[in-house]
Amino acid sequence: MKKCRSVLIIFLLFTCFSIAARAQTRNSLVLGKDHLIMLLDLRSSKTQLDSILKIAGIKKPNGAAILKGDFSSLAKDGWNIGRRDKNMVRFDRSLTDLNLNPQNPPYQITTNLDGNIDAPAGLPGYPADELYGVNKFIQVTVFELPSGFTRFYLPGYLNAKRVLLSGNFNNWSTLKGVMTKTDSGWVSDVKLAPGWYEYKYIINGRWQRDKSNLRQRPDGFNDVNSVYYRVNNTFRLNGFTSAHNVSVAGSFNNWNTDNIPLQKKNGGWETKLYLRDGTHTYRFWVDGQWYADPANPVKVKDNEGHINSVLNQGEAVSFKLDGYKEAKAVYIAGSFNNWKPNEISLRKTATGWAIPLMIPAGNYGYKFIVDGNWITDPKNRLYAIEGGVNNSFIAVKPNYTFWLKGHANARSVHLAGNFNDWDPSGFTMAHNADEWVISLYLKPGKYRYKFLIDGNWILDPANKLYEQNEYNTGNSVLWVE
Repeated sequence: MKKCRSVLIIFLLFTCFSIAARAQTRNSLVLGKDHLIMLLDLRSSKTQLDSILKIAGIKKPNGAAILKGDFSSLAKDGWNIGRRDKNMVRFDRSLTDLNLNPQNPPYQITTNLDGNIDAPAGLPGYPADELYGVNKFIQVTVFELPSGFTRFYLPGYLNAKRVLLSGNFNNWSTLKGVMTKTDSGWVSDVKLAPGWYEYKYIINGRWQRDKSNLRQRPDGFNDVNSVYYRVNNTFRLNGFTSAHNVSVAGSFNNWNTDNIPLQKKNGGWETKLYLRDGTHTYRFWVDGQWYADPANPVKVKDNEGHINSVLNQGEAVSFKLDGYKEAKAVYIAGSFNNWKPNEISLRKTATGWAIPLMIPAGNYGYKFIVDGNWITDPKNRLYAIEGGVNNSFIAVKPNYTFWLKGHANARSVHLAGNFNDWDPSGFTMAHNADEWVISLYLKPGKYRYKFLIDGNWILDPANKLYEQNEYNTGNSVLWVE
């Protein structure tokens, strides 16, 4: 695992300016991961604009010209207009152009960071977790190449001087994503993992959705973003060539027979979709009749006696409970199945009980249920306290490890941050020799965190990047790509 990698930079802003700006206007200077962002409120006075322009390092601030819509002075200074929404205008500038020298001491961020990077999933521009997704185009403008890249194609606009592709896959950058002009439009090839993505085009500085893409979500600026699903599954039903309507439905879409239709293709019916890792049950719906998948030998009977096909996707996580050989029934329940107590039963083994489960990447609490009694996992030293209850903790496909050296005499060390709503007892770290450790799965974005040692909060001594908080004690800052 790699420790925090980030741009280390100081912005010294006058306190009086910050208070005045918040009270009167929405002018702000914020730091993104690869760029500096300046938001200007055109309802400001000339003095207010000149003030923030000076802080942004603009050589010859001209607030009067900006109020008249003349942004040429900003362009000469290396700023690019990102988007305009009524009275608000966003400008971007690459950090590599700023000629700032990093220093050796810890670096404090004294401005608000780019909301895009700090935005939790589900806010405009950053999709929340979805079990599945199906693309829908008038004309297919986003598609997969044999090389494994995804091609975004914008037809027309041959007179445009500059076109960029921007989305949550590049943190909505207005500096990256430059598209290549062709004889019929513009193209950009992007490496995407299976999942769901929001995007727009920037044509000569103006944002525009993909007009050929019917999948859309609100962008938070009274417009919409286009949505693309990088598919990872093909559902196919051979035969039934005289059928009129065929669809697939399952646990991933609440058995809705209307929203995933199949198309007739090569002597059968077929559709492609994105499906999140996990265990899914499904059937085909053919002209009003249910059919299990004849090509899938893995099947299970549900509580109503229906035979459903089973799709296990992802990596299996093995849960084991040694002993309890006299138990009549052992179950496991956790946040991965909404704590349903009698849903997942373990199988008896020579040493106890075990079961492999397909669970999507994430952080989960769980417990075993032995003949009706809930117990934590005796072999797992990691705990998460949820709702005041102590549960065993597991991170599936963790991508970041938090380490704290020393503190050998501490009774307990916890990790808390905006990833768990700053719950001081949320994540208990494991003590290994001279260090405390815990691994988590974190989505791309910005995180603030601290360690809690026997009730005392401390910054991460191995991470020099921090930002101030409302208690004037600071929070360590981590970016995950």
